[in-house]
Amino acid sequence: MALPLAAGADAFAATFGMIALGAVLRRTLLREDPVWAGLEKLVFFVLLPALLVGSIGTVELARLPLGGLATTIWGTLLLGTAGSLALARVLGHGHAAATSVLQGGIRYNNLLAFAAAGALLGPPGIAMGGIVTGLIVPMVQVITTLAFALDGANRPRPGRLLKQIASNPLLLGCAGGFLLSLAGGPPPGVSGLLRGLSQASLATGLLCVGAALTPGALADRWPTQALTAGFKLLLMPLVALGLATLAGLAPLAAATAILFMAQPTATTAYVQARAMGGDAPLMAAMITSQHVAALATLPFWALLLAG
Repeated sequence: MALPLAAGADAFAATFGMIALGAVLRRTLLREDPVWAGLEKLVFFVLLPALLVGSIGTVELARLPLGGLATTIWGTLLLGTAGSLALARVLGHGHAAATSVLQGGIRYNNLLAFAAAGALLGPPGIAMGGIVTGLIVPMVQVITTLAFALDGANRPRPGRLLKQIASNPLLLGCAGGFLLSLAGGPPPGVSGLLRGLSQASLATGLLCVGAALTPGALADRWPTQALTAGFKLLLMPLVALGLATLAGLAPLAAATAILFMAQPTATTAYVQARAMGGDAPLMAAMITSQHVAALATLPFWALLLAG
C-alpha cells in the first residue's frame, strides 16, 4: 500500500505537535499532577476502550487475514521478548532493570500508533489497528506479568494473573468490539457516541504522552536506553516486516502491523514498573528517549511503506 508522502508529513507534524504541546502545558498552564492523573485515567478507562470498540465493531471479521496477522504479531512479540531478555543479560542487569528493558522492547504506545495509522492509512487503518491491538494486548500483558512475577522470590498466581488480564480496559474494549462486529456493527445511536469518544481519545491521549515525558532522566544508563531504543524502533518493525512477508499479508494488514511494532514503548510502562517492582527510573528514561528517537524512526518507516 503506497502511503502519500504529504499525508505522512501532516500526520507526524500533527502527532508530535500534540505531544510537544502536552509537554509545554505540563510545565506552564497545567502544572498540577492531579489534572494529568485524571486525564490519564479518563483516556485509559474510557476514551481508548471506546476507540477500540468503535474501530473493531465496524470490521467484517470473516474477511480479515486473522491467521497471518496473528502469526506476524505474536511471532514478533515472542522474538522480541527473547531478544529483550538476552539484551538485558548481556548488559549485566538484574531482574528489576531487565523487566524495564523487556517493557521497553515489546510494549508500544497505542495512542501514537492509532494516530499514525489513522493519518497514514485512513479509517481502514484505525479499524485494522483495533484488530492488531486485540492481538497485542493479551500477549503483552501475559508476558510482562509473568516477567515481574518470576523474580526468584515470588511465583505467579494463576488466579491473580487471569484477573489482571481480564480486567484490562484495553482488552475489554477489544472484546466489546469483537462482539459488536459479530452482531453486525454498532446500533445507530451508539455509533455516534463511540465516534465522538474515539476522536477525543487521540487528542487527549497525545497531550498526556507529552506531559509524561521526563527529559531530566535521559542521562540515566544511556547505553541501555540507546540499545533498547534501537531494538524497539528498528529491529522489532523489521521482524514484523519479515514475518508479514512470509505470511503473505495484504498491504493494509502488513502496513498496520509494522506501524504498530515501530512505536515507542508505552508511557504506562512507568506506572507498571513502579507498581510491580521494576526499575522505574530506567523505565522513565527509556520512555522519554524512545519518543525522542521516534521523531526520526517513524517517518523512516512511513517512507519505507510508501515505497
